[in-house]
Amino acid sequence: MRLGVFTVLYQDLEFEVMLDKVVELGLESVELGTGNYPGNAHCDPGQLLKNPEKIKQLQKAIEERNLTISGLSCQGNPLHPNKEIAEEHHNTWRQTVQLAKELNVDVINCFSGCPGDSPNAVNPNWVTCSWPPEYMEIKKWQWDEVVVPYWKRESEYAASHGINKIALEMHPGFVVYNPETVVELNKRAGSNIGANFDPSHLIWQGIDPVKALKYLGGKGLVHHFHAKDTYLDTSNIEINGVLDTKHYGEILDRAWTFRTVGYGQSGQVWKDMISTLRAIGYDKPVSIEHEDMLASTDEGLKKAIEFLNGIMFKEKPGEMWWS
Repeated sequence: MRLGVFTVLYQDLEFEVMLDKVVELGLESVELGTGNYPGNAHCDPGQLLKNPEKIKQLQKAIEERNLTISGLSCQGNPLHPNKEIAEEHHNTWRQTVQLAKELNVDVINCFSGCPGDSPNAVNPNWVTCSWPPEYMEIKKWQWDEVVVPYWKRESEYAASHGINKIALEMHPGFVVYNPETVVELNKRAGSNIGANFDPSHLIWQGIDPVKALKYLGGKGLVHHFHAKDTYLDTSNIEINGVLDTKHYGEILDRAWTFRTVGYGQSGQVWKDMISTLRAIGYDKPVSIEHEDMLASTDEGLKKAIEFLNGIMFKEKPGEMWWS
């Protein structure tokens, strides 16, 4: 395993300055944002694809520092009922696929997206319950008429460019938000569809991240891993539950809050996740994503690095001399 970082947290730094900082921190891989919600400050596929020399320069800058690219990330909503938004996010996805081929990167991190409730919708409609009955009708329409046709086409497009890992981040608000929906889309739309496993979004839903990791890993569907934590405020959950629309800044009143690794779940939970990654054969980078409002970018990242370096396995396991 190698430790890396989702570099959007340093989007205010020039590309090579950011790379030097990553190396200084002792990290070994970078996950680059290519647009949509993460932005493209360090890696703009629209510009790079017009200039092959700039692609070579980007590769050289990374290789000279003995870094690798864990994945390209373009999390967006290409299924948005607003056609302008959908087209913009779709185009970024397609450009990311094309750039990944040029960079010899086979992992693209993204969201599944979420349609509206009909062809005439204005905003996305995330179905979270089965009653009243119209919700089930909406969900069926979304999957049958929008989600599956789109991802069947894009799975084939990605495969034609050598991309065998479409890593969907299981994120509430989109149709793929838990292990079950990852498996459903994989079965219905394409075998290269799997998960960018980010435990932070699963934890607040009540999902055991270790069991979910084992479940998806057993099916070969863990394509990438985000190291991000979530703190559960039980005093608020016991009154109002886990569905929370308050602003992330209202930390004392929220049911849950994103935290630096080690400040949400116990060290044992994270050790179990790292051990499960090894058990399922995941030998790719662990990419830190920093979204902790209680810690500065530098301090939060450094604490995550220190914590993960203490529990990650860097060497191959030895022979079972005892058996």
